[in-house]
Amino acid sequence: MPTYIALIRKETGSVYGVEFPDFPGCISAGDTLDEAVAGAKEALELHVEGMIEDSEDVPHPSGLEAIKKLKRTKGAVPVLIDVPVARKTKRINITMNEGLLGRVDSVAAARGTSRSGFLAEAARKMLCEDGLGPKSE
Repeated sequence: MPTYIALIRKETGSVYGVEFPDFPGCISAGDTLDEAVAGAKEALELHVEGMIEDSEDVPHPSGLEAIKKLKRTKGAVPVLIDVPVARKTKRINITMNEGLLGRVDSVAAARGTSRSGFLAEAARKMLCEDGLGPKSE
């Protein structure tokens, strides 16, 4: 579950405002700090869900140091917000050597995962090793 940084600020006489540097246009507010954080989580979940439905890439979280360099962080308090990033899965049909498939199934079972989960993780690892990842899936 990725964790994104929300920036929360409060002006005198106003509610707590929340924005996400990684998601321009994704904002929220709350009368109290707790309400602002809860609203931020809900807003981010809805925003990410909409991006996925529209087949848009969900960005990887920016680090605190990168966000602190932004001009709009002045006077804001960074807060970490976890958001589940559920991806649509797609059934595929592949051909594989029977012996290799047996080894995959054995290792997957030993790790407590499925054949599909094991193959997806192996693909992610290879993509990262080739300098092609991680990217939003």
